[in-house]
Amino acid sequence: MFKRILAAVFALVAAAAFAAVDVNKATQAELEAVKGIGPAIATKIIDERKKSSFKDWGDMVERVKGVGEGNAAKFSAEGLTVNGATYKGAPAKPATDAKPAAKATDAAPAAAKAAEPAKAMEKATAKADAAKTSEKPAAAAASAAADKPAKMTKKEKAEAAKAEKAEKAKATEKPAAAADDKAEKKTKKSKKAEAADAAASGAKK
Repeated sequence: MFKRILAAVFALVAAAAFAAVDVNKATQAELEAVKGIGPAIATKIIDERKKSSFKDWGDMVERVKGVGEGNAAKFSAEGLTVNGATYKGAPAKPATDAKPAAKATDAAPAAAKAAEPAKAMEKATAKADAAKTSEKPAAAAASAAADKPAKMTKKEKAEAAKAEKAEKAKATEKPAAAADDKAEKKTKKSKKAEAADAAASGAKK
């Protein structure tokens, strides 16, 4: 943790030193500390500055030999300024920092699109569940209606009663007929016996 704090302090000091290199105020060593500026160019800058301070980057490019527009852009990117101003042709550093923001903004619509199918599935399942719940009462009512016996009309009731009476009458007639048959058989047997007796008595006489 302490090492991280020291590193942060050194980074801040370096950044302050990096931003404080102004061509009209910097020493020979400070100019040479800027990447790309050697002892020769630093000496030329100081010699020209002794004559008069640089008004802007264009004035410096014209007066110092070896510093063209390309080098001016590089020196400005490394922290060199003229009266606190950076070179207009220098690459803008914040452009690199804008990339993550652009990615983040692009990621938000992508995440929203990815979430759409999931929402659609949730809606479909909810509809299916609602349909199932509505079908259950209807099925129960249909089954209850099927289980209930159909109501009979008056005519049907009368016909059913007649059929029951006829069946009962048939059931009672069968034993009576059987009894009559038995009685007839007995009478026939008794008549035969009487005839046999009569014949036997006549034969004896």
